[in-house]
Amino acid sequence: MKKVYITTDIPDIAEELLKKQFEVVVNTDNKFLSKEDLIKIGCEYDAILSSLTNIFDKDTLSKCTKTKIFANYAVGFNNFDIDYIKEKNIIVTNTPGVLSDTTAETAISLLFAVSRRIVEADRFVRDGNWEGFSPKLLLGKDIYNKTLGIIGAGRIGHRFAEKLRGFHMKILYNNRNRDLCFEKSFNAEYCEIDDLLKRSDVVTIHVPLTEETRYMITKKEINLMKEDSILINTSRGSVIKEDDLIEALENKRIYGAGLDVFEDEPNVNSRFFKLNNVVLLPHIGSASKETREMMASIAAKNIIRILEGGEPINLVYK
Repeated sequence: MKKVYITTDIPDIAEELLKKQFEVVVNTDNKFLSKEDLIKIGCEYDAILSSLTNIFDKDTLSKCTKTKIFANYAVGFNNFDIDYIKEKNIIVTNTPGVLSDTTAETAISLLFAVSRRIVEADRFVRDGNWEGFSPKLLLGKDIYNKTLGIIGAGRIGHRFAEKLRGFHMKILYNNRNRDLCFEKSFNAEYCEIDDLLKRSDVVTIHVPLTEETRYMITKKEINLMKEDSILINTSRGSVIKEDDLIEALENKRIYGAGLDVFEDEPNVNSRFFKLNNVVLLPHIGSASKETREMMASIAAKNIIRILEGGEPINLVYK
């Protein structure tokens, strides 16, 4: 019987689907898997259902001699050496599409939490500081009729724009390629990133982490932004140089930021904790029950297809 290893404790639907045909082992304790652990698993198991915390570099992949498919439990796949998997035709799949709405909703939640100082206000009440209504208490900023800049107009960026229709925002966007359908759907204007940053009241980032996008937002780019602008990131932490963002937030160079992702997860720069103008989430962009179950199901179905001699649903490259 073929063997499948699930590297983290994901919704039960994946194990239920897989164990009908295969021997399945799950890392139910979410034990950290070292490079040596991953190589050992790759020499013993026919398929690995992986997560973003599992790093498969060239050396690790080259030593996973038995594994026929790596089904990544995420839409991203920056934990794999993409050049190597292309060169060797290694089958790596992901879970796109099903998490677009959920992640867009998380980004929108961050936007309103920052703009209306929701977390700060909640803490204010819990700490017993509220003494009654005051016209100047915790004033935030409106989103209605402002300019929204979307960096990355893929599935999630599209859903973000769609869900904010009712706020009558002017939409600017930057993408690897112009998207005429996106422009028509949202009366959106394509522009270069520098121009987008200068003109936007809200900037939201929805790009994969690649060598091209790593540190695409640094002090230089932040200094182009309006002083009352908001930066939202639910993509990958390393698209922003965190020290530069922290400095900008400390100096009130921008109004605020909402972050679901960080450079060195799960480690978060402690300087963030001292700031009231940033909202921090523990990478929960796709964390709804429905979405996480669909992701688990897709990952399992990719494995079933490959181990049965078929074609995967979601190759990360073609």
